[in-house]
Formats: sequence, C-alpha cells, structure tokens
Amino acid sequence: MIGKEIRNVVLDQYNLLFFADIMSDGVVSSFENLSAELIHRNGKPSFLIDGKLYELGNYEGYRQFWTIYDRPPKEEYRKYLLERRDILIALDERSFKGAFYTPLNIVDRAYDYLTQTLGNNWQKDYIVWDMCCGVGNLETKHSNLRNVYMSTIDQSDVDIMKATKTCIRAERFQYDYLNDDIADDGNIDYNLTNKIPQDLRKAIENSKNGGKKILVLINPPYGEATSSDNAQKGTKANASKTGIAKTKFAEKGMSEYGKASNELFLQFVARIAKEIPTATLAMFSTLKYVNSQTSEAFRSVWNGKFLNGFVFYSRMFDGLRGEFPIGFLIWKTDNRENAKKNIIDEIQCDILNTNANPVGNKTFYNLPISTYLTNWIPRTKSNKQECIPLKNAITPATATKDLRGNKWSDGAIGFFWCNSNDMQQASTRTALFSSGFNGGHGFFVTKENLWQVAVVFTVRKIIIHTWLNHQDQFLQPTEELSDEFKNDCLIWMLFHDKNLTASADNLEWNGKKWSITNHFIPFTEDEVNAPDRFESDFMVQYMEGKTFSDEAKAVLDEGRKIWQAYFSITDEYEIRNKFKLDRPDVGWYQINQALKMRNANGNYKPVSFDYFNKAYKTLSDKLRPMVYSLGFLKQ
Repeated sequence: MIGKEIRNVVLDQYNLLFFADIMSDGVVSSFENLSAELIHRNGKPSFLIDGKLYELGNYEGYRQFWTIYDRPPKEEYRKYLLERRDILIALDERSFKGAFYTPLNIVDRAYDYLTQTLGNNWQKDYIVWDMCCGVGNLETKHSNLRNVYMSTIDQSDVDIMKATKTCIRAERFQYDYLNDDIADDGNIDYNLTNKIPQDLRKAIENSKNGGKKILVLINPPYGEATSSDNAQKGTKANASKTGIAKTKFAEKGMSEYGKASNELFLQFVARIAKEIPTATLAMFSTLKYVNSQTSEAFRSVWNGKFLNGFVFYSRMFDGLRGEFPIGFLIWKTDNRENAKKNIIDEIQCDILNTNANPVGNKTFYNLPISTYLTNWIPRTKSNKQECIPLKNAITPATATKDLRGNKWSDGAIGFFWCNSNDMQQASTRTALFSSGFNGGHGFFVTKENLWQVAVVFTVRKIIIHTWLNHQDQFLQPTEELSDEFKNDCLIWMLFHDKNLTASADNLEWNGKKWSITNHFIPFTEDEVNAPDRFESDFMVQYMEGKTFSDEAKAVLDEGRKIWQAYFSITDEYEIRNKFKLDRPDVGWYQINQALKMRNANGNYKPVSFDYFNKAYKTLSDKLRPMVYSLGFLKQ
C-alpha cells in the first residue's frame, strides 16, 4: 500500500523501505545503519536511500495506514523480521540470488554433522568463508567468529547484519562471487575490485601450501536456467530467470563443465575449485551434482570425496517450489593438477524429518548413462508419411512448425512419450498416444517393441514420485523378466489414465482433417456389446495365446464391465462432441471421461468404478516391489 505511494521507487526497493518504515516510531529508528531511512521534510515523512530522497504521493493514505498498526515491533520481534528479509523479496529474485532462509533447526543439525566429521575443535581449526551469507543466520552458531568471513551480493544484507549486530566479530563485506574479480581469461584477480580482505587472501594462498585449512560453508542460490522445479504451480511460467547462467564466471571459467554451468550453485562450486582447490566444502544444495544426467561433465572435472551429510524436504525452505531433497553434504576436495581422482559412485545420507531429526537414510547413485532405461528400447525410424501431432488424447497440436511428432513409422500402432529418465519427469512426462506427440521425446510403438513399451510405461508410472526419490534414475533390468511380469505390465498400461490412445474423426491440423485409430482395445466387439465394428483388432490378436495372472484377469474382467456400461447408453451430444465419441473404437481415456460426465449430470444410474479400482490396486501392489527387485530402480 505504501510502496505504491512513494514516487519513482522501484519494486525491488520496497522491502528496504518497509524496514525503514516499521522500525521507526515515526521519528526515531530502532536501528542505525539500515539501507533506507525514514526522515521528515517540512513536517511530512519521506524516505532516503543511498542519499536519494523519495517522497510520498499521498500523505493521507500513509497516515490512515498507521492509524491501524503500531510501530515499531516489540523488541523481541525486530531482529527476526530483519533476518527474514528473504520473505519480502520477489520469488524470481530470490531464486536468482539464493535468498532462502536456512531454518535454525537445520543450521543446528549442520553444525552437529560438522563436529562429527571434522572434530570437536573444527571451529578453531578451520577458517570459514561463506560467500553467499545473506543476513548471516548460517554463522550465528559459530563460536569463533574471528575465523569467519562472510560475503554477500547485496550491500543491504551487510547493512542489516551491522544494524542488528549479527556476527559482529566476523569480517562481513559485499562481494558478488560469480562476477567480481573474474579476469577475461577466467582466472581470479583480487586486484580487480580489492574487496577481498588481505587476511583472507593470505589464508587462501597459504591453504594451497599446507597452511590453515579452509572450510567453505554455504547455502548458495539454486536457480537454474532451464529449471522445472521452480515452475510456479498452476502455470507454465518458469520462476528462474532465463539469463541466470550468464554470470562472468560461467562465461569465462566453466567451459569444461558442460550443462552444469546452467546451475548457479555449481558455478559457486566451480569457482571454489579453482580458487581454493583443497577446501573442505559444506554445502546446502540439490543433489543434481551427484546423480543428474546433466551434471555428468561436472563430475568428470570436479574432484571431491564425500565425508558426511543429510537430506531434508525442500519445502522446509520458504519459497522453494517443487518436491525434491535438499542436501547438506560435506566434501574434502582436491582440485589441484594431477590430484588422485575420487569417483562418486554412491553416497549415503541421513534423512531428516520436518523437526530436523534423523529418521533413516537414503543412498544416491551416480550410474553410467549407458545403464539408463531410456536406452533399453531400440528407436524406430520415422518415414515420410505425415501424421497428426497430438498434445492430448484427441487434441491436435496448435503449432505447425518445428514439430517432432508429425511423421509416422513403418508398422507403428501408436507413440510412446517418455521424456527424461528420472522420477521427477516420469510422473508428468509419460503417456501413450494413437498418433505422434507434438513434443517428441519418445518413440513409435510397434508389435515388436510393445512388450518393452508396456514394461517401461509401468515402471515409470507405478512408483509414486516423492521429494526423496525425485532424482532417482530408471535403469535397465538386472534380472530376467518373466512372461507373467510382461503381461501384467501390458494390462496395467492399458487401463492406466495416461493410456491416451483413442479414436477420432475430423481432427483439424495444418489446414487438413485427420482421423486416428485406436489399436489398444483388449476386447472384441461382442464382449463389450459394441454397436459396430472396431477398425482395429490388433490388441485382441496380440493378447491371444498369452497367459495372464489372476490379478491381471481381474482387471480385465472389471474393465470389461466398464466398457459394457459405456456402450449401454448413447451419450448426449455435448459429451459425444467433447470427447469424439461418434466411433465405436473409443479408447479407455474417452470412456473414463464420458462416464465421469455421465455420472456428474445425474440423468442416468451412476457407473461405479469401485470394483475396478480395487482390482487395479491389487495388480499395482503386486508389481510395485518388482520395480526394485528386477533392478529398474535402486533403493
């Protein structure tokens, strides 16, 4: 309310003005040296930032606001409000700068692990540098602050630490770690800014020659140029900045790190490796650098030996989107030339609950890309025959250029979309279509590869995505697959809600009308009382002669009843038109949607899915542990 009344001020400064305003009783401020100051000019309030005066456009609105609220806050709340400055920063800026407040119970646990790992005297034995300290809550537990250096990108953070007397014995200074002191050749030259204290320069140089050990203790920014974790819920907007990777260090000093240069936190790690090659690194971050496919080049260059650590739920950091683990991992690094390389095969971390107490452990694996499940099924080649690209079961693509799914393949009966190889992506990027998919990242389904498609589909969808398994990679099976398992997977896929195979006529795309055929109906026309002939009986022929388990048979039996219930009534025009139901060879997706609408309108006896859902759950419960026992995922 007040920020909008202040003339010519930018949104990024609202939080500074907020503190200047609420920390004053209208005349006297509770803190000195804040980044902004409330002053009075001609008897009316104004604001001062860096020597520039900002006046109120409407004094009456300001006066009315402060008739509602008291100020300043009580003394016990003042420092906390300043420490939680991160909450007032816009989400995209928080992602870019890493302004995510580390909960104090997590800080306590981190210090416990540092003591376990580095010894009881580590706070005396190590010089500590936190080069993205924010307002300093990660160092408030340190008992020997004369050994501590704290730098941050924003001068206002330094001002707040000084105003609140946070870590007063530490060396606190403004420093843009990813842009300051980076020479054109990618090397580090402290004389470019002269911001690094002389004692810290000497300590860094001495550490390379056996001097006092340096611990880098950081909670760096997690922003990524191509992040999906921070996409805002309910939108397709990306909360990270598209130019996030364009720091000077990424541009000049990370040519050998591949896609890792997109990650801000790995830019910090890469510069630390160059600047302090034998540092002990204790870092809060995602686990991408341990097991992500995109960090393979990073792991081939960076050299660190895992010592200890824990993981916790990302939502314990206010403002972080997505469901993934944050790790506090401690590494002994040696990035000197000719140092013995430590290969990261696997690391085991304790799991903390929301109270920061250990409740188990989790192993994270770094496995060769050649073992990934995405490389298990041979890709079929596209031919010159054009097909309609879909973005949903019966919805054509809206684009006509730069499409990957508008060419068919010899012998194809559908398209399997299976984008990426980890749990995070599998939960939302796995589906089966009757034509090409507009985004590509999959392959055509044929009679020859159908059993593998069914297995991969099931494996990718049957395990529930959680924050803890977020980055787990799917692997090629290590055990022989039985016919029963393959056939169970086939039935599981056919009756899953991401089986989007369908039939439809008169779909419009690129100036033409198209038809799609459903090859995935597991019943004959007679079995389900269809009013007319199905165009394809591929699936009935494919299943003939196969032996199915009792669990799979139960799903087929209950599914048949659903199909029969659908054909027992002809739906109203609105439903038929919406889901393209004018052909008899409709798909499982179309039947489900039609019955939901039919049940909702109340004009017919509801069709119950209870018995079907019970049978499908029984089959799911049977298959789920086999994903691990057959080697598709590691526990």
